[in-house]
Amino acid sequence: SLAGIENLPCELQRNFQLMRELDQRTEDKKAEIDSLAAEYIESVKNMLPEERVEHLKKIQSAYSKCKEYSDDKVQLAMQTYEMVDKHIRRLDADLARFEADLKDKLEGSDFEAPGSRSLKKGRSQKDKRSSRGRGRRTSEEDTPKKKKLKGGSEFADTILSVHPSDVLDMPVDPNEPTYCLCHQVSYGEMIGCDNPDCPIEWFHFACVDLTTKPKGKWFCPRCVQERKKKK
Repeated sequence: SLAGIENLPCELQRNFQLMRELDQRTEDKKAEIDSLAAEYIESVKNMLPEERVEHLKKIQSAYSKCKEYSDDKVQLAMQTYEMVDKHIRRLDADLARFEADLKDKLEGSDFEAPGSRSLKKGRSQKDKRSSRGRGRRTSEEDTPKKKKLKGGSEFADTILSVHPSDVLDMPVDPNEPTYCLCHQVSYGEMIGCDNPDCPIEWFHFACVDLTTKPKGKWFCPRCVQERKKKK
């Protein structure tokens, strides 16, 4: 993932440049539309019906082109967000896996140095500042009914035993969407409830007592209770 992050600035610069070009094309078309409209208003009384139709078609074509440029710019902005979001979620999962491995090593050690506890705390605080929770993507690709893991297939079998507070102490965007029973932002591995009417949808592994991906369909605690009541 480090190789991908190294290329990220170049990819972002290219996308932003394309967005600026599309924005300039849109502004040029808007100026053309204003000019055509002014010309039409000034000359409409002296135009033949065929000329009026032809002129209006030019204006309509310019509007269509303007909308096309705007749609392309929005699509490019969404792709850029997806690209950055993918790298951040990968880093969050790598960080959680690293912390889990480190925790296992410390718990399996027979000797702990007197200063190791404070050193570990200091390291955790530093790591917290270097990462942040991420919201769920809004594209359709992120909400297939059969999807289980939010973090991607390469982390499907990763065991994450990091406590939620270790990740959530970090500053986050106040507009960041929240999920799970804990009403916190997205981080690490998350699992989707297979109930299509689930009001929450996504849950942190630790909050629902999971360490690995379960087999078959999975329902959150709330939906399990609702299903029992209906029976």
